[in-house]
This record gives sequence, C-alpha cells and structure tokens, in this order.
Amino acid sequence: MTPAPIAKMFVVRGRVQGVGFRYFVERAAKEMALRGYVRNLDNGDVEVYAIGTLAQLSELAGRLWQGPRFAEVRGVQEKEGVVRSMADFRIER
Repeated sequence: MTPAPIAKMFVVRGRVQGVGFRYFVERAAKEMALRGYVRNLDNGDVEVYAIGTLAQLSELAGRLWQGPRFAEVRGVQEKEGVVRSMADFRIER
C-alpha cells in the first residue's frame, strides 16, 4: 500500500539566486518523482512546493541544505502544505 502523498513548502535563504539553484531543485525533484514547483522570490529567497511521501520530502530537504556548487544556503524554513493537483515538477517564473 502506497502512503498518501503530503505537501511541504520550503523557503531557502542565502545565496540561492543566480547560482542554478532552481535547476538543481528541479533535477532533484524529478529524480525523486516529486510534483510541485520551485521559484525565485523577490526578496532573494527561493520557494519550493513539493508533493510526495514523507521520506521523499525529507530527502529533498537534505538536498536543499546542500544546494548546487556555488550556492550558500543559510537556512531552510519548512512547513506543511496543502496537497494540490499537479502533474509534474517545474520551474515557475
């Protein structure tokens, strides 16, 4: 029996824009078969909304702390989200 999907919203702070962070997250999320999106926020943070199992979302959280090579992650805020109908994972502009 497959566990019911859950959703989480992450806000990543630090040097996370202009370093390929959204592409890094998109690739990781697709590898894990997550649904959702990643986008830059006006304040310099990156927002990630992801739908998957608790184990998948925990793995994603770990990767968010890591980030791509030139990123400097200073914080990852995580909160429960509402599961929405999304077909895949994408970068939102």
